[in-house]
Amino acid sequence: MWRYVGLAVVVGLPSPACAATPVDGHWILTVNRFGNPEHSTLTLRSDGPLISGDWDGDTVKGSWSGSVLKLTVTDAHGATYRFEARPTDGTLQGTADYPDNNFPGRRLQFHLTARRVPDRPAGGPRVVDFEPTDFANSFSAERTPVLTLWPGDTLRTSTIDSGGIDSTGKTRALFGNPQTGPFFIAGATTGDTLAIHIVKLTPNRDWADSLDTIVARALTPGLAAKAGELGRKVRWRLDRDHGFATPEGATGKLEGYRVPLRPMLGGLGLASGFGSPPLSTGDTGRAGGNMDFPEIVEGNTVYLPVQQPGALLYLGDAHALQGDGETSQYALETSMDVVIRIDLIKNKAISVPRIESPTELMVLGQAGSLDEALKSAGSGLIQWLQQDYGLSLPDAAKVIGTSIRFSIPNLAGRSVGVAARIDKSRLPQRQEE
Repeated sequence: MWRYVGLAVVVGLPSPACAATPVDGHWILTVNRFGNPEHSTLTLRSDGPLISGDWDGDTVKGSWSGSVLKLTVTDAHGATYRFEARPTDGTLQGTADYPDNNFPGRRLQFHLTARRVPDRPAGGPRVVDFEPTDFANSFSAERTPVLTLWPGDTLRTSTIDSGGIDSTGKTRALFGNPQTGPFFIAGATTGDTLAIHIVKLTPNRDWADSLDTIVARALTPGLAAKAGELGRKVRWRLDRDHGFATPEGATGKLEGYRVPLRPMLGGLGLASGFGSPPLSTGDTGRAGGNMDFPEIVEGNTVYLPVQQPGALLYLGDAHALQGDGETSQYALETSMDVVIRIDLIKNKAISVPRIESPTELMVLGQAGSLDEALKSAGSGLIQWLQQDYGLSLPDAAKVIGTSIRFSIPNLAGRSVGVAARIDKSRLPQRQEE
């Protein structure tokens, strides 16, 4: 059974209303297939004893006796699925009867559970405060959602730093970019795109940590050998009132050295899809993760492809400032107060993370090598120009050939990142969604 954890406060709005009957409404169905939980969306409507609805896009027909729910689904390929369940403590518990894909004519039975998605509160988009009480070290679909949000809602929450330290200097989680979440986005299904608008990022303590090292990927072998003795921690003082950071105890040429703060989220990602292992919070994938892209800042929007019901959004690894590549292995790692607004683009699939600023489109390619990351970024930008601007491949080639720029967000992780960027003023009028 899924349950809420942490502390959530909804500002100025009533509690969700209950559904009309024990089975009417939206459900997250979990079928345990040989120890592998598979999540899907189930919408049910009753008309007396008859049930109709939708199961991940396929039509549901069935019956409801007042104690037992029986459903049948025939998918687009003609395969038949049967479900039988009973309401139990606000959930559904029962059996799923699936075709055996290895042996035509045979069937397989699995245990199922389902939890109801709360009805959307009245009154339109909300502002929700959430105080995290624990943190995640993977972008997992199996972790209990901490809160349900609806498209249009604004979330106010916080992160701890990459070492697990909070705003008071207390260790709260295991090192390795622990994340706040996941947040369940009602209505999000596989094949949709989640839009995360970064409203405000505010460091909530007066210090950050980095290292005095340089990642080997950014150095020749000779210089990398000389830099082998580097790696000491550097404490930075954050002047939050004036927006600057200074290295503590700096002398000589760096005495008086200071840099302007530009708060960003290093971690922003959705749970992996069924059949894929959950990403570590040190890794990246097609639905984001430890992207370490310095353009995930206030005023920009991040688009990520949904791979699980509810999207399951995680955020963390905040930096007060980071140069391209995160070449010092750590950026200016700190804790952060975060305000984001959520939107959902239905039935629109994207291949890789997209970031939009007021002036630029940016696509992030991530892979084991810069060559492969560049191919992913360039191809993703072409897809964006085709989907949203109606450009043919020859037209996209002309635009990219004259206007594309590349930057390298991340060199410090197990994978590397390349961002393909283009100025929006160079593009034709955007098509309506």
